[in-house]
Amino acid sequence: SHGAALMGILEGFPAHVPISENRINQILARRQGGYGRGVRMQMEYDQVRLISGIWRGKSSGAPIGLLIHNKSMHDAATVPPRTVPRPGHADLAGAWKYGFEDDFNPIIERASARETAMRVAIGAICQMLLAECQIEVVGHVRQIGSIQAPKLNLPTDELRRLIMQSPVYCADPITSERMVQLVDNAQKTGDTLGGSFEVITFNTPPGLGSHVHYESRLDARLALHLMSIPSVKAVEIGEGVKGSQQPGSQMHDAILVDSGTVVRGSNRAGGIEGGISNGQPIVVRAYLKPIPTLRQPLPSVDLATGVRTPAPYIRSDVMVVPAAAVVGEAVVAFVIAQALLEKFGSDTLPEIQEHLKFYRNKMKNRFPS
Repeated sequence: SHGAALMGILEGFPAHVPISENRINQILARRQGGYGRGVRMQMEYDQVRLISGIWRGKSSGAPIGLLIHNKSMHDAATVPPRTVPRPGHADLAGAWKYGFEDDFNPIIERASARETAMRVAIGAICQMLLAECQIEVVGHVRQIGSIQAPKLNLPTDELRRLIMQSPVYCADPITSERMVQLVDNAQKTGDTLGGSFEVITFNTPPGLGSHVHYESRLDARLALHLMSIPSVKAVEIGEGVKGSQQPGSQMHDAILVDSGTVVRGSNRAGGIEGGISNGQPIVVRAYLKPIPTLRQPLPSVDLATGVRTPAPYIRSDVMVVPAAAVVGEAVVAFVIAQALLEKFGSDTLPEIQEHLKFYRNKMKNRFPS
């Protein structure tokens, strides 16, 4: 994660999608921001370079190459060996699996969340495609520690505005202030915090994903990508957790007809049924554990000597939930864009837009009056 650069290749992306390098960099800056980040974020200032697949500001249909240089490079020859694993990190399990008990720096480097910078850059490109299809993906912080924001039902523009104004990327101003205070208290006591974020995909057409094979299910694909974000320990689709405690009559969404169009009485399913999008907003949540690197460390063992010793403290954050929300937004955009191209084609943007427009009109006129 701290070599010369992060590199990415986005394959199968359609031609003629307007791509803004500046917009990608703005989203990368949001990943590095958010209240509770540590000094290590001052060591990197992420700027992406698009090195292939772009012609005169638009995608060409060729693979898109991305490059993000690392300012904080590590020279393996000068890095001291690490033999004391930190509880909650990949250190111990990775050292055992790959035989690095004498120095698990290679495990630390590969397991680092630094790699999410490239996933955010790729997700930003996917969001540009989705925006051209009138699909928006918005991520925001729902919870930090024990403080949880109320459920909000806001227009997309208003939701984005409130998120951008919050230092913790929470759309509720009062809850945002309480979250900041909680982070300050954790900073003073040398502790860390976890939390949760929510990603909503608006104006998603029905029919993305499939029930035919387990790996094609849209909810399974979303869960995979969200669970792959470092620190995420649980994923929820719609009201999955609450619904597990309710009778079916109170959980499932009624199917109704309004002006010839099929509508739903609620959206507890989170926009996905049978692994397929149903036309409702897709709502997913991810839950993060507290950062395991502690200023007041937990007990550990030196793998070189077998001697008990406190876990080391490596520069770290108090919490990363706001940054994780940006990463979550990116990986959801990637999955939705991938499913969109599977359904409506992937050669050129105009073709996709034409197919999507026809499909949406067909969905609206199921029962013409």
